[in-house]
Amino acid sequence: MATATTGYTARTFSHLKGLKGISDAQLEEHFKLYAGYVNNTNTLNQKVEELTKAGKSGTPEYGELKRRYGFEYCGMVLHEYYFDNMTPGGMAIDQNSKLYKKICECFWDWNTFETDFKNVGKMRGIGWAILFQDPTTKKLSNHFVADHEIGNIPGYKPILVMDVWEHAYIGDYKATERGKYIDAFWGNVCWKTAASRLLD
Repeated sequence: MATATTGYTARTFSHLKGLKGISDAQLEEHFKLYAGYVNNTNTLNQKVEELTKAGKSGTPEYGELKRRYGFEYCGMVLHEYYFDNMTPGGMAIDQNSKLYKKICECFWDWNTFETDFKNVGKMRGIGWAILFQDPTTKKLSNHFVADHEIGNIPGYKPILVMDVWEHAYIGDYKATERGKYIDAFWGNVCWKTAASRLLD
């Protein structure tokens, strides 16, 4: 965990310039929002550390700060997964890769997986569509995570992460055009990065 003296630093994702269907202007706004999660996480850690040192870890103020951890930490980390698993124009899945074979094993075929993942992303509500891997069974499954933390499964490994909050696309698409944004995201997925996250 970061401490008040170290903290987290917002990462830069300059490799994302020129995404198809997701403008650089949209990304710049999104990066600012991500940096806010990084700053909020650092602030939370600092305040909790101060209260703990002052012997106030049982206070309501401390409790409310602790309740924010899941939202801010997950907001920070999921954005990093999301930005990392895109590249301009995308990078196709290697059909000989372990990831491709695992997807076809768990979803019967690639098209079923793609349809299911996109449909999870189109579900009503704000949050994320995530292809997770169960570390015990190694099985892959698509999940909707509300906000940033509700539905996140402890220990499960994110393989592919898609932000479906309106802030991810509202600069380029109407609020009712999430499907168009999802198609744009899909066209920019770097499957090499996703494949590198797969557990053996």
